[in-house]
Amino acid sequence: MKKLLITGGAGFIGAHCIQLFLKKYPSYYIVNLDKLTYAARVSFALQEKPNYYFVEGDIANFLLVKALFQKFNFDGVIHFAAESHVDRSIIDPLLFIKTNIEGTGVLLHAAYNHWFKAPRQSKHPNHRFVYVSTDEVYGSLDVHNRPFTEAATLAPTNPYSASKAAAECLVRSYNHTYGLHTVITRSTNNYGRYQHPEKLIPMVLKNALQNQSIPLHGDGSSIRDWLHVEDHCKAIDCLFHKGQSGQSYNIGGHQEQTNLQIASMICQILDQLKPLYGRSYTSLIYFTSERIGQDRRYALDTGKIKETVDWAPTIQLQTGIQDLVRHYMQQD
Repeated sequence: MKKLLITGGAGFIGAHCIQLFLKKYPSYYIVNLDKLTYAARVSFALQEKPNYYFVEGDIANFLLVKALFQKFNFDGVIHFAAESHVDRSIIDPLLFIKTNIEGTGVLLHAAYNHWFKAPRQSKHPNHRFVYVSTDEVYGSLDVHNRPFTEAATLAPTNPYSASKAAAECLVRSYNHTYGLHTVITRSTNNYGRYQHPEKLIPMVLKNALQNQSIPLHGDGSSIRDWLHVEDHCKAIDCLFHKGQSGQSYNIGGHQEQTNLQIASMICQILDQLKPLYGRSYTSLIYFTSERIGQDRRYALDTGKIKETVDWAPTIQLQTGIQDLVRHYMQQD
């Protein structure tokens, strides 16, 4: 039985990934280590299944992480756990440094100690440590420039993206220095069910359905590439099993939209499914001051992952958003 440690498995992407793995690999045993912060899906974390175990704890607690490796003898790690909201990183950067950098260092060192220094090291020749990063580590991209490849220089511009880039450096160092089998993934913006409402798409949906104003930074012209969370999890599955050790991979949806276009799309779908009397939901959109250090555009070249593991996204943005709108309407 393969045993995996998945960190941040009560978060948006981590929970979807655990659901995929539990369904696709019933012979795997998954331990979910999550601190259960404000954005966690507590009900999901506490589910009871024979091949699933939940631990509430901090990834920066070395003694806890070491004890989990000793108890469960993990074959692999998929590391999602992170503080992830840019606005919060601007307000409290030290929290992001603590969790995203120090926490990643703790996980790496516990894995190294267990897989390379403990007597049982011979049982894990095919160990794997997957670090889930973000396209924001590349920094901003000009509107007319080609999407970033994995060879692009990392140039983060806010505390969140800087903490993720720093953690990437630690991951690469453990691969180069100690021979740890690592894979780094860099994904574009995710969307899907159960995302925290501080994020753009659920915020727009929640506010629109409550007939409240929909705030957008600046003039709404910032461009993001959107990827359905289920497509992202399938990519992580492929890279965990087939990705090349020491490599980084871009994961993108090739569906670039401005923030205003995304908000307008959601409003127009709601206009059809749940019309307001005498006006459009787009009338709720208004513009606020620009976020400090706002990046103009993110976009990724995904040729490498296609060539390596034959992955490509399957869910079109319009289809995914329509499904999400219907889901929110059922919950409303």
